[in-house]
Amino acid sequence: MFDMTALTSVDPLADEAELVEVIAELERLKSAAAAGQARAAAALDERRRAAEAAAGVPTKQRGRGVSSEVALARQDSPSCGNRHLGFAKALVHEMPYTLAALERGALSEWRATLIVRESACLTVEDRRTLDAEMCADLGNLEGKGNNRIAADAKGIACRLDVQAVVDRAAKAEAERNVTCRPAPDAMTYVTALLPVKQGVSVYAALRRAADTTFDARSRGQVMADTLVERITGRPAEVPEPVAVNLVISDQTLLGGDNCPALVDGYGPIPAEIARNLVSAAAGDERSKASLRRLYRHPTSGALVAMESRSRCFPKGLAMFIGLRDQTCRTPYCDAPIRHRDHAVPRNRRGPTHALNGLGMCAQCNYTKESPGWEVSTCEENGAHTAEFATPTGAHYRSTAPPLPGTPLITVSEVEIRIGVELADLHAA
Repeated sequence: MFDMTALTSVDPLADEAELVEVIAELERLKSAAAAGQARAAAALDERRRAAEAAAGVPTKQRGRGVSSEVALARQDSPSCGNRHLGFAKALVHEMPYTLAALERGALSEWRATLIVRESACLTVEDRRTLDAEMCADLGNLEGKGNNRIAADAKGIACRLDVQAVVDRAAKAEAERNVTCRPAPDAMTYVTALLPVKQGVSVYAALRRAADTTFDARSRGQVMADTLVERITGRPAEVPEPVAVNLVISDQTLLGGDNCPALVDGYGPIPAEIARNLVSAAAGDERSKASLRRLYRHPTSGALVAMESRSRCFPKGLAMFIGLRDQTCRTPYCDAPIRHRDHAVPRNRRGPTHALNGLGMCAQCNYTKESPGWEVSTCEENGAHTAEFATPTGAHYRSTAPPLPGTPLITVSEVEIRIGVELADLHAA
C-alpha cells in the first residue's frame, strides 16, 4: 500500500509560492500515476492473454473481462475501462514518447488520451511518427490546452494518412445516435451525435427560430421548445404519450411524506413534482394511467422476492428486477439496464428467482460469463446484495438501492420501545 499521508499533508504555515508549488507537484504526480496505471493495465492484459492461450481458450475470447477488472480497480464504469485499457496498450506498445511525457508530467492523462484518440486510425508506423513529432521534444507541449493538443494531433494524422482520417469519419457517421441522461432538478440531457453538416443545420435552425420569436421566453428556452415541437409534432407543453414507470410510496402520494419518488430510467425526483405528475395523468382523459402495488421490506426498503421455475425471467419478474436495481448492478457502472439475467448462470444450476436475478447492461452481463468471474447474491437486512469476484481474486459488493419512502416502524418495535420507557419510569 502507498503512504497517502505524505501526499495529502500540507503545511498550513507555508507561503503562497510554496502552496502553488505543492499543487504543481501533485499534478505531475497524478500524470506519473496515470503512466504507472497504463503500464500495469497493459501488463495485466498480456499476462491474462498468455495464461488463457496456454489454457486453450479461443483467440477471440482471450482477454475478455480485463477491461472490466481495470475499471473496477479504478472505481470506474466498464465503458471507461475499455478506454483505459486501449489507452494503456497504445501507450506501452506504440507511443513511447507520449508515455514518457505523461510520466514526466508534461501531459495530463486526458491530453495523452486525446493524442491516442486522434492517432487511432493510423498504422503502427504512422502512429509512432506522430508520437515522436508530438512528444519527443517536451517543449512542444508547453502551454498547449486540450483543443490545441487535439488539433495538432489531428493535423499530423491528416498529413500522414489523409485517407485513413476520411475513412474514420465515414465510419463515425454510421455511429450517429441519440442518448438521454438525467440532469439536476428533474431535467434531462437529450444528446444527438450527428455528422457535422447535420448538427450545424439543426443548431442553425433552432437559432433562426429564436431570432424570429419575440415573447417572454429567453433565447435558450425558445430553442428548447422549438426542438420539442418539431420532433414531437405538438406544442412543447403537451407531452408525448409514452409510458413512464413512476415508483412512489403511499405516504408520499397520499400523506404528508416528502421522500423523493423514482422514475424508471431517470432516477429520483422531488415528491411535489411526482404528485403533480400523478395528478395530471389521473385528470387527463387521454392518459391511460394505471396502478401497480409493490411491497417492500419494512426496514431496508427493498422489494420483496418473487420466484419462478422458468429458464428465462417472466416479463413481470423482469420488470420487478429492473425496478429494484434501477441501473446496472456492477459496481461503479451507472449504465441503463438492458439484461435481466441470472447472477449464478443456469448452466451452473442457478435458479430463476428474484434473489438470483440481476439487472445489468449488456457488456457487464457478458463479462461476468467470462472464465474466472463469479457473482453471488444474498439478502442482508432485507437488502439485495451482489458480490462480484474477478479472476484475480478481487471482490466488489453492490447493494440494490432502497425504494422511495420512509422505512416503516413495525408494531413490535413500538411495543418494545414503550415497554423499555415504562420500565425506565418504574426504575426511577
